Amino acid sequence: MLFAFALDDFWDEFLAWLPVLLGLLNLAVALFTIAWVLMTKSEATSATAWCLLIFFLPIVGAALFYLLGYQHVERPLHRKRRHKQRYKGQVERTSADAGESSANDPSVDGDQTAALHREMRRIAALAGAYPLTLGNRLEAFHEGPPAFDAMRTAIRQARHHIHLLTFIFQYDQLGREFLELLTAKAREGVEVRLLYDAMGSLRLSHRRLAGLVAAGGQALPFLPLHPLRRRMQINMRNHRKILVVDGQVGFIGGLNVGDEYLGKVTRFGFWRDTHLRLEGPVVADLQRIFAEDWDFAADEKLAAAKDSERLYFRPSRVDGDLALQVVDSGPDRDEKSIRELYFAAILKARNRVWIISPYFIPDPGLRDALRLAAQLGVDVRFLGQHHPDKWLAQYAARYYWGQVLPAGDKVYQYTKGMIHAKVVMVDGVWASVGTANLDNRSLYLNFEVNCLIYAPRVVADLEAAFLRDLDDAIRLDRHVYAGRLLENTCRLFSPVL
Repeated sequence: MLFAFALDDFWDEFLAWLPVLLGLLNLAVALFTIAWVLMTKSEATSATAWCLLIFFLPIVGAALFYLLGYQHVERPLHRKRRHKQRYKGQVERTSADAGESSANDPSVDGDQTAALHREMRRIAALAGAYPLTLGNRLEAFHEGPPAFDAMRTAIRQARHHIHLLTFIFQYDQLGREFLELLTAKAREGVEVRLLYDAMGSLRLSHRRLAGLVAAGGQALPFLPLHPLRRRMQINMRNHRKILVVDGQVGFIGGLNVGDEYLGKVTRFGFWRDTHLRLEGPVVADLQRIFAEDWDFAADEKLAAAKDSERLYFRPSRVDGDLALQVVDSGPDRDEKSIRELYFAAILKARNRVWIISPYFIPDPGLRDALRLAAQLGVDVRFLGQHHPDKWLAQYAARYYWGQVLPAGDKVYQYTKGMIHAKVVMVDGVWASVGTANLDNRSLYLNFEVNCLIYAPRVVADLEAAFLRDLDDAIRLDRHVYAGRLLENTCRLFSPVL
């Protein structure tokens, strides 16, 4: 009986002190998380917004910051930088031994073109891009079916290894076809490594990959969604799309693996994208990016394997004359390489800068660059979606369209179906094609990779496709999206869009 009375007294006392304890817990969480915000957020506006949220809603704000606010992934950066610097030296020595230089680059024609190429190469080097490579071949695809045909052909011809990295791998007709093909090659003894983003490929379960693994292939998620893992992150995803076969043929661009990219999903309709097939020295750089991501996910160091240079990183010479360069970016490094190149390309343009991206959420610096270029008489055109796949991002884009249209920028919406290409073209002589959209998520949060093209005839092909797209697009009036409440509200989410 005395024990029951004591327990009741303790419980009453606990309930009386509970608000105080909760208050102290909230205060401790708030102080700790605000200190965390101040240590990790360099932008004052972002830091202030997070601090206010955490102050008024400590537990909720702390949870959201843990999931969405931290924008850096710890990777073995020292080893990565040392490896890249050593490789850069090897490339420079090889180029010197072969007598290659920009002076005999056949893609350079005319003083203005040469000057732009020199400037973009210099900026790319400062941004941490891989060295420019000469003697490459390139084939550009503007729709899914021919691109996937080329990828399947390359996979069927594989003799040593197949490395596939993708953001989305759907378990639909195309996805199952790719898995069957990869499984068949694994049974033949070909090394098959499939790396997919855990968030983008949520439906790709271990059970669905069991056949590939049983055949000897490897398949792993990038940044698994496991709260107990040290590297667990939901806000920073691997958005890269890379396929390398035998170290000789590489693919890069906007296409993931799924029926929608073939135009077979009614919701999206016709799918317009840009994907590249590459041969030549540039393939080794795609391979190195895959190898670094694979090392991070699997702790298998391909670059340190026996005879790795010959097996993985030494493409055969091809009868090509294109100057190409690979640039990657992500939350594992301080430089926002692709963002800096987009910014520089806009400011370096003298005649025109044409951009294709499904999303338009540029940061203040990029918006200023787009406005300034148009005000200086540069033909600035942006082609984006009309039928969006993400309504929040679309309404935020409408707000930013309203900011650049008054300066003279031309904005078009693609009406034929879904436009998913990520292309920047400058003055008809330089272009960037890859995985990075013109939004904060691609430029600050995701792992991305682009191919820089210093070849006027390839850029001419990209521009011709762009002009064909405008036949199926509507041009926006600059007064359309001015002052709308919904657009103003949605743009508040811009840092994570």
